[in-house]
Amino acid sequence: MSAQLIFVTGANGFLGSHVIHQLLENGYRVRGTARGEAKVALVREIFASYGDKFKAVAVDDIAVDDISEHLQGVHAVIHVAAPVPSKRNPKVLLDGALAGTLNVFRQVEKAGIMKIIYTSSLGTVLNPSGSLTDKDWNPVTEEETLIASPVAAYMGAKTLAEKAVWKFADEHKDVDITVLNPPYLFGPFIPGFRIPKPDYGALSTNLHIYHILTKKGRAFPQLAGSADIRDVARIHVGALTSAPESSVGRKRLLISSPYDGNYKEAVLFIADAHPELRDRLVDANTAPQFPADKLLVDLKRVEDITGVKVDSYYTWKETILDTIDSLLAVEKSWVSQGYEIEIPALEDYGI
Repeated sequence: MSAQLIFVTGANGFLGSHVIHQLLENGYRVRGTARGEAKVALVREIFASYGDKFKAVAVDDIAVDDISEHLQGVHAVIHVAAPVPSKRNPKVLLDGALAGTLNVFRQVEKAGIMKIIYTSSLGTVLNPSGSLTDKDWNPVTEEETLIASPVAAYMGAKTLAEKAVWKFADEHKDVDITVLNPPYLFGPFIPGFRIPKPDYGALSTNLHIYHILTKKGRAFPQLAGSADIRDVARIHVGALTSAPESSVGRKRLLISSPYDGNYKEAVLFIADAHPELRDRLVDANTAPQFPADKLLVDLKRVEDITGVKVDSYYTWKETILDTIDSLLAVEKSWVSQGYEIEIPALEDYGI
């Protein structure tokens, strides 16, 4: 197993970098993709301590690029890369998610690689009934996706892309596919992770937690549910050694933290741990009151398939405080270089 080479898309992303870190720590070799030479160079720097166990390759457009050369010698593929919510035209989001996924899957199958782990979203499951099972689907249509708000368009694009994945699975029974459906992801960045200059989009969903440190604008997500990115990365790695669908059934795994993700508590956690930040903190009483602060999904199924035990997940307090510490370290690095910190509105990033 330690000699197996895993191909990971989106190496420079929040989740992609965590998946690669977990793989390398578990003895795998990794070939990861990034867009553009600058990002490739940064990813190489981040994982330099692993020597020849990690290689970064440039894939500028996952929707159309020929990646066949990069798939040589690969044992399995973890497809993490996907467009994120943004204020761009929803069609760009949809085309990137759908075409990008199908381009990867087709080339992987052609290369003779028999195992794929695909990162979807819990947004593909959300539906008016409130049921959260692996049989549920977001009823959004392509037409609705193309006129939706950024967050709704993202969920629509992920839904249509995942449906295409399962259609592909039905047509290629020889390829073992695991689909992981996480909610909002929070947590610290991996050791050595760098954002050289202020790029708030690179903070990904951690921008929500960073926004707790400003009194301006909306600070919190619009939906309940979250998971620690370290747990979700472990689940990706665990899926590599999961039994095939023929033994355990369709592997569509819904993920969420088993702990309450109460945002008022999150503000209070930070205030207690960092009294020096209290003047920066958003009013805890403005935190959203969701019907439930955690989503009830079948984590025992996740454990049975991937081996990641339910009682091993990070607590909400650990997630929040580790995230804040990581964000403060990024902020400190920017300030030390003379940059001014101006945390942007969440709406500027379509979240």
